[in-house]
Amino acid sequence: MNPTLPSLTGKRIHFIGIGGAGMSGLARIVLTHNITVSGSDTKDSSVISALKALGASIQTSHASENVDGADLVVYSNAISENNVERVRAAQLNLQSLTRASVLSILMSESKSIAVAGTHGKTTTSSMLAVALQACSADPSFAIGGNITASGSNAHRGTGEIFVAEADESDGSFIEYRPFAAIVTNIEHDHVDFFETPEAVDQAFEDFAATINMQGFLVYCADDSGARRLASKVSESGPELISYGLSENADLHVDQIELLAMGSKARAIWHGKMIGTIELQVPGQHNLLNAAAVLATGLKLGMPAAQLLVGLGIFRGTGRRFELKGTVNGVRVIDDYGHHPTEIQVTLDAARRFAGDGRLIVVFQPHRFSRTQAFASRFSEALDKADRAIVLEIYAASEKPIDGVTSRLITSKMSKGEYIPNFIEVTDSVVASAQPGDVIMTLGAGDVNSLAPIIIDGLQRRFA
Repeated sequence: MNPTLPSLTGKRIHFIGIGGAGMSGLARIVLTHNITVSGSDTKDSSVISALKALGASIQTSHASENVDGADLVVYSNAISENNVERVRAAQLNLQSLTRASVLSILMSESKSIAVAGTHGKTTTSSMLAVALQACSADPSFAIGGNITASGSNAHRGTGEIFVAEADESDGSFIEYRPFAAIVTNIEHDHVDFFETPEAVDQAFEDFAATINMQGFLVYCADDSGARRLASKVSESGPELISYGLSENADLHVDQIELLAMGSKARAIWHGKMIGTIELQVPGQHNLLNAAAVLATGLKLGMPAAQLLVGLGIFRGTGRRFELKGTVNGVRVIDDYGHHPTEIQVTLDAARRFAGDGRLIVVFQPHRFSRTQAFASRFSEALDKADRAIVLEIYAASEKPIDGVTSRLITSKMSKGEYIPNFIEVTDSVVASAQPGDVIMTLGAGDVNSLAPIIIDGLQRRFA
């Protein structure tokens, strides 16, 4: 049985892999509860430095002695059961919990809103946090990426609402048991865990079954997977609220304007026009994310005008169409997109942003299993670019699969280039860039490390 939040007061929690996006956010909130935090990771980072400044004791290597003296051990799903610290915790009979379990404990004393979906979770949960802040609700939040305006991925607020990004990748989001939830879309992904699309559908059904009966589920009426989920929610379950382009949606958006670095749409709530959504982030997909936030906020009783103000001041999250720099008219964007559907909508937005310039993409596939399952769809999406360079696969925690390399993608492309060497890629991109071009680093691995190198190379070239 999991401990309660009050029972952890004065105790010490040790986080294995504390530098990760989800784990660091949890640690940040735990530190505000009079709980001692220690942790470990394989490398130093600005995230770890920030946690140290808040009082956490962190080692930049995994060692069994790091666990000694802890009352509870927390690990992410990226940490193997053979990790020396997990092994030591078992030897000491220390209770060990997943990240999802600890997040559910932190959420337990709040009116929690879980944001789920195959795509758009981080942006939508970030938008919701900012919109609620604009309503003076001061929500707590734990999100898988940094909100650009605050530079933070987690906060313990003074209000009753807790916004949590609900990651479905290992099915653990059923532990959250939220008051309400948003489901942006449902599509087959994380094929290492979900063998079939039906398995993904079942996971979301299990998740929806954990929503408070007095709460509500906000879902996208335009997405077939989300509609399937809504059809499975029982009459005795949470209230269903729909959003989307569909005229039958409870929150309907129309009169859409897609701009180079923004978007606009009229918002209609139960047949009544309530205002205009004006975003500083591009793409129709982000207007849908904003519609989900608006529907949720209205159901929570927040004023429409203030919610729209909050959406208007939202400037995105880290690694979601993030402008890293501009050199001599060449713009460098970094994005986390790693599924074909995400890449499709991201490159559509990038094409508008590029205008008359070229779109040059450096893509790093994430996981062998995902590459094997979606190679043809990756090829089709990446061919939207004027030039697409594909790096070798970022394995994450997976073992290689025979015959699965990035060439599975480039072999099906009309404009694809397979260049596995990071130095060769940056040299090639910098040498070919011209004013007006957009260079995008794309993927969920470490491809983002190339963006500052490309910017530096452009500065030296155009100096």
